[in-house]
Amino acid sequence: MERLISNLLAQFESGKLSRRQLVKTLAVASASASGLNAAPEGRGFKAASVNHLSFSVPDYAKTRDFYAELMGMTVKRDDGKGEATLTFGDSSLVVRKTRRADNAAYIDHVCYTISDWDRTAVESELKRRGLNPRPGQNEFSFEVKDPDGYGLQIAAKPHCCLA
Repeated sequence: MERLISNLLAQFESGKLSRRQLVKTLAVASASASGLNAAPEGRGFKAASVNHLSFSVPDYAKTRDFYAELMGMTVKRDDGKGEATLTFGDSSLVVRKTRRADNAAYIDHVCYTISDWDRTAVESELKRRGLNPRPGQNEFSFEVKDPDGYGLQIAAKPHCCLA
């Protein structure tokens, strides 16, 4: 780090780097060195896997049985009232009775697990991008909307969201 700062100062003093470029580069270097896990500005996060898909459907039991029988998913949880969680590999599928007046099926949200979870850094990056993050089911996730209005949940591994 010391060598980097020395090189940056030399570039600044020789006129190869503006004051603004120096300050910005030092800020990024400092954030990286301090262990912040959000990627540098403009790069976002590193998705590690699809944590779960959440479907809202007219008949959750029919959808539950379809995926369990056709795709060999395991029913991990079923509340008997309108929601079930099926697992496959490291991912899961949540099916729940739709709450829409037209009884239409839709994808409620997709949850991605990211590597190097740091709650503060994740929340800061989401806010910086104007995504208005909302806390997820627990302290290990945030919920936002993607550019098309779909629900997007960003979570830590392995804490979310099947507990």
